[in-house]
Amino acid sequence: MIEIRLHGRGGQGAVIASKILAVAMFGEGNYVQAFPKFGVERRGAPVEAFLRLDKDKILIRSDIDKPDHVIVLDHTLIDVVHVTAGLAENGWILINTDLKPIDVENLKQFRVACINASRIAADLHLGSRSAPIVNTAICGAFARCTGLVKLESVCEAIKEEVPTKAAENIQAATIAFNTTIV
Repeated sequence: MIEIRLHGRGGQGAVIASKILAVAMFGEGNYVQAFPKFGVERRGAPVEAFLRLDKDKILIRSDIDKPDHVIVLDHTLIDVVHVTAGLAENGWILINTDLKPIDVENLKQFRVACINASRIAADLHLGSRSAPIVNTAICGAFARCTGLVKLESVCEAIKEEVPTKAAENIQAATIAFNTTIV
């Protein structure tokens, strides 16, 4: 079983990102499980979402404490939340940032991938310039750095799960897939 934990802020689309990835992975023949964990439900508050995939049925029903991979939709969370808690030794940490992996402090022991999903989303008018919705871009970046799901499957899942501005969201995922720095 592969377990993924997503960290974001309310309004960025972390929960929808976990759902998009789950639908994409399910479409590729996997069993999946995706669910959120909310604290204070308000825009900007830290949010966690969880995703599991396996070739066999998933019977476990708990938060993910030891993820194989971590997705961070807002790089400022790294200073607020212990995003790498329990992260597997060879796990990926995908960060929405304008930095390069080599420039990310305190994470050198992990495989780090970076994408400026905020810029991509803002350029495509997904959300606003001050509050871009980065979920579809981060899904494309995740497909690129982990290889756990195909970009085509992510794009199909976006059509299903994000019908508003589907073309722009698919474009965001594609740009992110092609520009993620690993």
